[in-house]
Amino acid sequence: MLDKTEPTIQQLFDLSGRVALITGADGHLGFSMAHALAEAGCRVVVASLNPKTACRTAAKLKGAQKGRHLSVAINYMSEAAIRRGFSSAVKQAGHIDVLVNNGHEPLAADWSSVTGTQFTRQLGNATGYFLLARLVRDHAAKRNAGANIIMLGSMYGLVASYPGVYKNLGPANPAAYQTVKGGIIQLTRHLAVYWASDGVRVNCLSPGPFPAPGVSSKLVKRLAGKSPMKRMGRPHELKGAIVFLASDASSYVTGQNLVLDGGWTAW
Repeated sequence: MLDKTEPTIQQLFDLSGRVALITGADGHLGFSMAHALAEAGCRVVVASLNPKTACRTAAKLKGAQKGRHLSVAINYMSEAAIRRGFSSAVKQAGHIDVLVNNGHEPLAADWSSVTGTQFTRQLGNATGYFLLARLVRDHAAKRNAGANIIMLGSMYGLVASYPGVYKNLGPANPAAYQTVKGGIIQLTRHLAVYWASDGVRVNCLSPGPFPAPGVSSKLVKRLAGKSPMKRMGRPHELKGAIVFLASDASSYVTGQNLVLDGGWTAW
């Protein structure tokens, strides 16, 4: 017999009344995830390097909080900018319940050309993820309220790329990028066990091949050939996963890495 106090599936996935801060929400995958959180009832705080871009993106979001979504500027490469952006988000929204660490300063240089300075700077993305996550944890502890933190990893934080896929088409998938994403997956586990007693869950979402528009059709074809599903991911296919991790539907899940890669890492 069903327990009358047991939440329904609709209640478990409902994000009404919650506020989510998502970095890189103006990007290829970031907008789909921000849109999903808004559709599930969240008030979304869009973070981007460019304040005007963040504001325009927030204005595009719908859901029950349409017209009330917010925007801030956050730069992962500056601790002071991270603090300013987070403080602004809290000041505008009142509180933050969900963090999606999705933004990422890109680097095109592969192993053959990357300099030490470039490599080290790329690692700063992981530092930014940590600093922003810690601010959310401290904010939650101060409020005596829980929080959900979602890191964005990658299948390339788990497995190496195929050299032949990129051959004669451009630089290889950057070694520094793979180092960062592997580190973020491990950082997720570490923070999850330390912050569980604070009611703060930390999980990672690792997309597989989700090429942005404009990517070489030859590269897409080669990538598809390595996938069990023989196709690329579509941005909307991240929407269910992000709402699951942000909501009570995953209330007993922490320290995990949810991989959406069409079976790529199952080989």
